[in-house]
Amino acid sequence: MQTLLVGLDAACFPVLRPLFEDGDLPHLESLFEDGAAGRLESQIPPWTASAWPSLYTGTNPGTHGVFDFLRFDGYDWDIVNATDVRQRTLWEYADEAGLTSVVVNAPVTSPPPDIDGAVIPGYLAPEDPPCHPEGILDDVREAVGDYRVYARRETDETAGDDRFDDYLELARMRGEAFRYLADRFEPEFGFVQFQKTDAVFHDYPGDREKVRAIYRAVDEQIGEILDACDPDTVVVASDHGMGEYDGREFRVNEFLREAGVVETTTDGQGVPSWFQIKDEQLTEGGDGPRPAGRPLLERLAATAADFGLTYQRGKAILERLGLAAFVGRHVPVGAVFAASDAVDFAASRAYLRSPSELGVRLNVEGRDPEGVVPADEYERVREEIISLLSSATTPEGTPVFEEVVPREEYIDGPYAEEAVDVLAVPTDFRHSLSALVGEQFGDPEPWNHKRHGVVALAGEGVDADADLGDPHLFDVAPTVLATLGIAPADLMDGEALPAVEAPEPRSYPEYEVGAHESTEDAEVAERLSDLGYLE
Repeated sequence: MQTLLVGLDAACFPVLRPLFEDGDLPHLESLFEDGAAGRLESQIPPWTASAWPSLYTGTNPGTHGVFDFLRFDGYDWDIVNATDVRQRTLWEYADEAGLTSVVVNAPVTSPPPDIDGAVIPGYLAPEDPPCHPEGILDDVREAVGDYRVYARRETDETAGDDRFDDYLELARMRGEAFRYLADRFEPEFGFVQFQKTDAVFHDYPGDREKVRAIYRAVDEQIGEILDACDPDTVVVASDHGMGEYDGREFRVNEFLREAGVVETTTDGQGVPSWFQIKDEQLTEGGDGPRPAGRPLLERLAATAADFGLTYQRGKAILERLGLAAFVGRHVPVGAVFAASDAVDFAASRAYLRSPSELGVRLNVEGRDPEGVVPADEYERVREEIISLLSSATTPEGTPVFEEVVPREEYIDGPYAEEAVDVLAVPTDFRHSLSALVGEQFGDPEPWNHKRHGVVALAGEGVDADADLGDPHLFDVAPTVLATLGIAPADLMDGEALPAVEAPEPRSYPEYEVGAHESTEDAEVAERLSDLGYLE
């Protein structure tokens, strides 16, 4: 193996350094200590579904086309998948150069491309995803035992420590599957990604021992991969960082409603919510009777929504009371919450459609299905929105946002028009955003994404004494290609880091974009809700 890329979701120095100091991560520590390492600036927005495609294509979201966990077609939405990534990935560059790749658990890679090698998709794929080559997942399961994309959902049988043990088991699955495939395909390039280094903070906020346990399990697998594959060069990278949120949850749509920008309705589905999918499941064959007393439930739900009772928060309370399974089977939550105010996309001038997009979309005539903002007033209205959001302050009087800018400040390329029009970056990433309407402020999730992750390079051809400067997420792909002797594409937004020698960038034939394939996977949507990405 010439190059091994290890992806650690949400890894950052505030998390890694204490573990290094305690001797918990000997293999990762040696890579960071013996090679060139630095803090890696992520993109805006620094969220998994968009940031990993940026890392493995070397381009910003406006060029590769994935901006969030969700894709929008007018006011309709679906969960993103690999058909939404519209630029070459590292393994496709390698394939075109005649090299073999093994890719395990990379996010947004289902359905996988036809390359020389193997791809087992990761996050946002179905639990039994299409893999390449066909049938390889069965071979993996036969060779290493059970292999799953996700941890088992929490039930009475998988609660508490038993569920967390499953997180550790996933780390083993990733490592053993990668080693099996590397032995079988003998790839020049390998990429293995570990996702629970992120999820542990969402699912067990503040539990440092569980964080330690996850990272130790991952480090053990990395050590075994290094022993088995003996790569010439190793690159470790994360998509963003992780840290505590001690600010506020800011409900952008409520703020814009009070300013006369957002219109609401009780008739539509409003902003994307797991509730919509859950009710579709009930309608399409879920069992259990519909409860009586619906008007009372609707009034209760409307009041709850005003105070930010999302599915994720409500589910946590129900689980503590032992009622989550019953409610999941019998209560039509989506229909109940539809009775409360939700954003009316078609009637609003602008709105936040998904919190992790970190921005506001204008509803423009000729671009959006029922646009109300005349095209010739686009810039004026956008400046109005920028000014409004820039003025937003917390109840303590501090600015909610450190930066409110036109999307062009961070996003450009052939697909930029699909993005939000205004980007709003929370101050120090202390505050979270919400698409709810009701009370303007709430309490944020305790731990969430931060702007800076990590990168480290070690091994053959790496100048361990090189100053990496201020490396960016977009620099990872050209750096990896350089270690493979492949020229980066001139359309990439990053460049190879100074620790390696790189060929001059060159132009490649235009990437052939296939037809979009719908995801429509309720199980994946529910997992997004568990992590707080769907409200």
